Amino acid sequence: MDDIVEWLRSRPYYEGQIHEHRRTPARDPTFVDVDLESRLASTLESEGITSLYRHQAEAIEAVRDGDNVVLATETASGKSLAYTVPAFERAMDHGGRSLYLGPQNALVADQEETLSELARGLGFGSRVSVAQYTGRLNDTEKRDVRDRRPTVLLSNPDMLHYALLPYNHRLWDWFFSSLETVVVDEVHSYRGVFGSHVALTLRRLQRICERYDADPQFVCCSATIGNPVDHAARVTGEEESSFTLVDEDTSGTGPRHWLLWNPPEYEGERGSGRRRSNHVETKNLFVDLVAAGHQTLAFTRARQAAERYATDSSTELRERGARDAAGAVEAYQAALCPERRREIEAGLHAGEVRGVWSTNALELGVDVGGLDAVLLDGYPGTRMSAFQQAGRAGRGDDPALVVMVGGEDQLDQYLMNNPEDFFEGDPEWALSNPENEQLLPGHVRSAASENWLSTDDERHFGSPFPDLVADLESAGKLDRRDTADGVRWTNAGGSPQHEMSLRTIDDREIDLLDRRKNEVVGSLSFSDGLRDAHPGAVYHHQGQSYEVVDLDLDRDVAELQPTWADYYTRILSDKEIDVEADLLEKPLSARPDVHVRFADVTVTTQITGFERRDPKRGEAIGRGSLDLPATTLRTKALYYTVPPDVDAELREEYGEWGFNGGIHAAEHGTISLLPLSLLCDRGDVGGISTPYHDHTERSTIFIYDGYPGGVGLARGGYDRIEDLLVRTARLVDDCDCADGCPACVQSPHCGNANEPLAKEPAVTLLRALTE
Repeated sequence: MDDIVEWLRSRPYYEGQIHEHRRTPARDPTFVDVDLESRLASTLESEGITSLYRHQAEAIEAVRDGDNVVLATETASGKSLAYTVPAFERAMDHGGRSLYLGPQNALVADQEETLSELARGLGFGSRVSVAQYTGRLNDTEKRDVRDRRPTVLLSNPDMLHYALLPYNHRLWDWFFSSLETVVVDEVHSYRGVFGSHVALTLRRLQRICERYDADPQFVCCSATIGNPVDHAARVTGEEESSFTLVDEDTSGTGPRHWLLWNPPEYEGERGSGRRRSNHVETKNLFVDLVAAGHQTLAFTRARQAAERYATDSSTELRERGARDAAGAVEAYQAALCPERRREIEAGLHAGEVRGVWSTNALELGVDVGGLDAVLLDGYPGTRMSAFQQAGRAGRGDDPALVVMVGGEDQLDQYLMNNPEDFFEGDPEWALSNPENEQLLPGHVRSAASENWLSTDDERHFGSPFPDLVADLESAGKLDRRDTADGVRWTNAGGSPQHEMSLRTIDDREIDLLDRRKNEVVGSLSFSDGLRDAHPGAVYHHQGQSYEVVDLDLDRDVAELQPTWADYYTRILSDKEIDVEADLLEKPLSARPDVHVRFADVTVTTQITGFERRDPKRGEAIGRGSLDLPATTLRTKALYYTVPPDVDAELREEYGEWGFNGGIHAAEHGTISLLPLSLLCDRGDVGGISTPYHDHTERSTIFIYDGYPGGVGLARGGYDRIEDLLVRTARLVDDCDCADGCPACVQSPHCGNANEPLAKEPAVTLLRALTE
């Protein structure tokens, strides 16, 4: 592999882009013997599995001992056997049932194929039967699954919410009464809004299992995260002490070569922070590697980028005369039909597909075999995702290449300049908030429609439960019944499950109407609609660019027409934040007089206009004004004040503009690095910096959770604030730009058009708080 790295250094576009080259040595596997039922052992042997890795065996034994289990190992480490063996054993022995939950239908289908093949190998009379139950099935197919009563049912949280729990007493009593194992695959993906919804759905599952005297164990499979047991317990509702953690990967791997590849700055613009496109750099690498015969997978963050650069790569290969390779390049993303995705996966596995541009849809456990090279088109947003995607490279003990191509934003450039934080940093934490006050009412109503509520249900839904039930009863959404066994509540009417999506919080949506076809092409939450579908906005959908020509908030419809506009748009806004209640506080180690607080807040946002911006240079080329309603967000935030002595020093040395720019830059930089500690995107978090705030009577910096009720992000930032401030100071101070650039303090989400921003006072403030 060193020769390939040297070959890349010789390419005509190479200008010193390799900032770091690290070699991960090969690892020999560690096997142990496990007693298996003879037919199961024979079936596994026919699949080439003659012994198990030690981590698989440890997980299996823990399940056999009655523990809940978290298995947190690398991609392609064989996690599925850790739950397959116990699930099959229980089915073969006494007909015990298992529920597998995967976050994506493609993953569910992949698991069904694998487990069905194993089940067939067991022969007649094993009692192991496998079926998936997802929204892809028609009514007849769903009825057939229920009639067959499989012992291993594969589904997703959405179907559990919409189709299993609501009908537990009519259609699924046979399943819940014999449910012994619940597999939560890719549990790290259940975070934020989706994770908070899933956590509440699993609490409803536990209530129904209790109804049928079932007490299933949970087997959670995870990538490497910082809090696997804490997160699994929060998602499942089980006690942390009930989990056995298995996190030492004992599978074998070949050597892996990592390159951190940083595109050069534009010619003549040294120190501007503006760099050549990471997409183009990745495409150059992709085309060269595929043309040289290396099976290559490039991960990119947007569907449109995957489609565009797969097409561009094929065109360039064809122009080079590599027609066979050009015809073996594909784009893979979640919008493809299931059959097409399966074709690409099979082609990769068989080696017929030579190169793929993919979104993170291929990051999860779908089996695509081992690849020669993986390219990361920009930092994926978390180290966990980066290493998950990198895990796709490597076939057996063969060497593999992984290249991460940096974008020009803060997080990418921080990691390019601080590779030790990427390679040796602590794993990020996954966060969810099952006590979110915005989500709880819908799930409590759903629970009441699935089985009556009692005061005992506080143990499932937490301390807000009594007040919440009283509010729902007063609102006429729960009916109260006094019985000999105590007070009971039932849902007052309607189908609360079908009034609520597990993927969002906002109930109000704006439809996107293609005026040309009079056809709805998509929808956005109300807040996203105001931001992305205002009059004059340029909106991209399925490879087509549209201009929004009208936004009718009486009908909640945005009318779009196709456009060839060569610019993008970004909103301008004013924000205010009110502190409703301080919940926690702690002093900073270096400045005990400065207290960081965690609070319940209300953020009011008024969109005032928008900018048209040049996509090549990132510069504003025009503005428009907007008259839209203000929105409010009740959420959680962390905040701290600027100490009086530092406040006076900054104002004296830098003036009012420099002071305001300094606190604004510190806010932006801190938000940009939050994903180094937490599994989130910087767009999930907002911020406000103000030279004076009524609540504190001082200059104050707020960082708030971007979701109603909060999903744990502000609390996670509060817990890690000191490390976050140290890293932010390093990020801003180390940047070579003069006045602030995309690599340090500029933000694409800033509603003030990144004005004012000032680097030096930001560094002075951050150093004062941390040194």
